Amino acid sequence: MSATIPSGASGRLYNEDLAPTDHRTWGFYSLFAMWMSDIHSLGGYTFAASLFALGLGAWQVFLALVVGIIIVFFLMNLSGFAGQKTGVPYPVLARVSFGTFGANLPALIRALVAIAWYGIQTWLASRAVVIIALKIWPGLKGLTENNFLGESTLGWLAFLLMWALQLLLLRNGMETIRKFQDWAGPAVWGVMALLVVYILINAGWNISFDLPGGKAEWGVAHAFFAAIALTVTYFSTLMLNFCDFSRFAPSRKAVRTANLWGLPVNFIAFSVVSVVVTAGTFKVYGEHIYDPVEIVGRIDSIWALLLGAVTFAVATLGINVVANFVSPAYDLANAWPSKIDFKRGGLIAAMTALVITPWNLFNSPVVINLFLGGLGALLGPLFGIIMTDYYVLRKQHVVVQDLFKEQGYYTYTRGWNPRAVISFLVSAVPTVVFALGPMFAALSAFSWFIGAILAAVVHYFISRKDPTLAQSITAAEAAEPGAAWTQVPR
Repeated sequence: MSATIPSGASGRLYNEDLAPTDHRTWGFYSLFAMWMSDIHSLGGYTFAASLFALGLGAWQVFLALVVGIIIVFFLMNLSGFAGQKTGVPYPVLARVSFGTFGANLPALIRALVAIAWYGIQTWLASRAVVIIALKIWPGLKGLTENNFLGESTLGWLAFLLMWALQLLLLRNGMETIRKFQDWAGPAVWGVMALLVVYILINAGWNISFDLPGGKAEWGVAHAFFAAIALTVTYFSTLMLNFCDFSRFAPSRKAVRTANLWGLPVNFIAFSVVSVVVTAGTFKVYGEHIYDPVEIVGRIDSIWALLLGAVTFAVATLGINVVANFVSPAYDLANAWPSKIDFKRGGLIAAMTALVITPWNLFNSPVVINLFLGGLGALLGPLFGIIMTDYYVLRKQHVVVQDLFKEQGYYTYTRGWNPRAVISFLVSAVPTVVFALGPMFAALSAFSWFIGAILAAVVHYFISRKDPTLAQSITAAEAAEPGAAWTQVPR
């Protein structure tokens, strides 16, 4: 995985999976396919149509999606470029701003969010398996009538199948994941194209885009900007750990080009297709159907059902691997590098996702809103701190070898940077309040932006005069250009 072990690297901070990579095999297509896997999911399908509930018209939703995904493109490049230059994953990059041991704070917050959603997405994918099984073998209906820990026998079997399939991706680590993503994302486009043709033909090529929506509670302008903010928030998890993937990219150009085609171009195209299909279902079935698996299930063909359900199950696994599997694998490895590598971290995440019975989490409004909603709101402040530290304060200059030393430029105070912690606490509290407090409902959609901007401003002003900052920048400049492990005079 990595270059020669750096001089002075600590076993408490280093293993081969966390070290800067030598294998730059994720070129333009692999990163582009990764974005297809992330976007072409059941969640991605319904997201565009769900914005109509804000009280917006079709052109307003489309414009909000365009503006939102362009913002995502630029923000995602920040994380991507940092990963491509340093070659390290998200928890190691976080050591620059939070300290060599303090980085476990942002890493484990991200891991908790990912593990919970990893289990939930696996369970949602298993719903497609249940539909297939009942369609082929109607006699299995008896297995859906019992209950064990909140799920039926058939539900358990389907969930364990999806859970086990994802574990197979661990076999060869990131390289196997790359190969899976290379075909999983494009496969959904094929099924969606067939679905569009089927719906348009059966609708007589005459559909209305006036999807039922709600009333713009705080005005159309507020709803429009809320839709933009929600589009950005939808991608907020990967904006933190996209460097987990871009670290394997051969060049910054590959990252930028893949992000351009994979985010604005692909996301907008897929959103249009999703809205066309959703609008067409009203003409064909007399109601708007927001679940593509249900649409496929209504087609009077067992082969269409199999093709559609299997493809959407694979697509959901694709986003699960990208957004919720890779991150905790690295995050947990960062917590105990000498004992946990990428594969073991992924196994721990998968086992945890199993024992929490994710369907019970998903069906609990309290857990979703308070626990996962509260944790999710903290991702904005983390992004603001890490990116401000890397781009504004350090001008992209990092002594990479010191990220693995217990005594180096990023040791701060016993491995923790108190300035980053203060910035996080100051911004986290109001962000969570805005996200969850009923009295601030009008601001909840903007909580990610509020947290990111507040954290960035606070961190900049309390860190700009850090006496070690100039020293670390000078040392990093002395090591560039050159290998990641170039020794720097101290």
